[in-house]
Amino acid sequence: MTAPLWTAAELRAATGGALAAEVAVSGVAIDSRGIAPGALFVALRDARDGHDFVADALARGAAAAMVDRDPPGVAPGAALLRVGDTMEGLRALGAAGRARFAGRAVAVTGSVGKTGTKEMLRLLLGALGPTHAAVASYNNHWGVPLTLARLPRGAEFAVIEIGMNNPGEIAPLARLARPHVVAVTAIGEAHVGHLGSLEAIAEEKGSIAAGLEPGGVAVLDRDSPFFPRLAAMAREAGAARVIGFGSGAAAESRLVEAAAGPEGVRARLSVLGAEVALAMPAVGLHHARNAACALAVVAALGGDPARAAPALAAYAPGAGRGGARPVAVPGGTALLIDESYNAAPPAMRAALAALALRPAARRIAVLGEMRELGAQSAALHAALAPDAAAAADLVFCCGDGMAHLFEALPPAKRGGHAPDSAALVPLLRAALRPGDAILVKGALGSRMAVVVEALSLQPAGDAS
Repeated sequence: MTAPLWTAAELRAATGGALAAEVAVSGVAIDSRGIAPGALFVALRDARDGHDFVADALARGAAAAMVDRDPPGVAPGAALLRVGDTMEGLRALGAAGRARFAGRAVAVTGSVGKTGTKEMLRLLLGALGPTHAAVASYNNHWGVPLTLARLPRGAEFAVIEIGMNNPGEIAPLARLARPHVVAVTAIGEAHVGHLGSLEAIAEEKGSIAAGLEPGGVAVLDRDSPFFPRLAAMAREAGAARVIGFGSGAAAESRLVEAAAGPEGVRARLSVLGAEVALAMPAVGLHHARNAACALAVVAALGGDPARAAPALAAYAPGAGRGGARPVAVPGGTALLIDESYNAAPPAMRAALAALALRPAARRIAVLGEMRELGAQSAALHAALAPDAAAAADLVFCCGDGMAHLFEALPPAKRGGHAPDSAALVPLLRAALRPGDAILVKGALGSRMAVVVEALSLQPAGDAS
């Protein structure tokens, strides 16, 4: 019989809470809609108060709920773990999950590439032993403790993604995760509106080393102009070793050669002196750079990169991160490339470069604005025009920021501009033809998923 994730006694000890029922839980959840039977539901206050959904979670089979007030509609005697504050309770449970973990932990951050690298590490380390990683981009103040609270007892490796929106957010999460290896994938303009400069972004990303376990290792982009500063921060935090990845001769995990085509990426790497062959069905050279980072992490943990590398044959970008599928358009079908989850200038350029590799009658870029760029927003949007014009036959844009890109495009490349994603849909639909490859990308707040959904729901009768 499988041991529970948490017993009642362990829940009390971890959180300092009161739980009358002698229950055991098999998982931890914060969303009642998809809760698995036997899980602990944590009633967080976010956009909505989770206490309003405790009754629903229990009805769906939750074994218990963590609360800090009496939830409405719950029967007397329900299994309630009562704590002073549910966010603090989740953080305490995450800390306890990390404390009992006997394996090796990795923490990954970066302006772009952190989720993809996390998914690569899930596969690579999974080839070496039982590996736990978040099911999605759970990289914030609740996502990191939730990932740790879900850590299975028998895991040998844990991969924790850590993100930020504002200064001072990464270091506390890194200290909670206590990684043996940290990796910074890249430094770019994401959230520059909140941090002010690339230098400030580098400082924030570099603070992930604050959580390193004694004797830990930092894996950093050797090609980045910020490598010296990030390496110094890692050493100041006690890193015993710094490993650089990239394409330059100084990189210890080096892309010797790489080729990207419509079927994916093939590369040859030298990882700490070991020759590694790589093949992935993911389009775009940026995936090869992420792989160089991930393979360096494997080596830092004492694993054999060459043995692990074949696992990347199963790597595919997640939902909203580059997955491609056919969709119906009037007269036939087109290829939809869904990059709607998020966007920053480096990620936009990588996605456009990947679009250029797709064989298609026409290549269409559908771009929503990038957010949190502050005073640099207009210039950073306009600066994408050469990349968009080179990759796409037509470019459709929405949002105020993307108006600057649209105006900077050659007139022949301008497909249309709209104030928001919903208004862009009819302009785009009217222009699509069979054989098109359609890239949809933008910040989460630009709601480009609306475009993806509209194209996915194109009536099948419109195709012939």
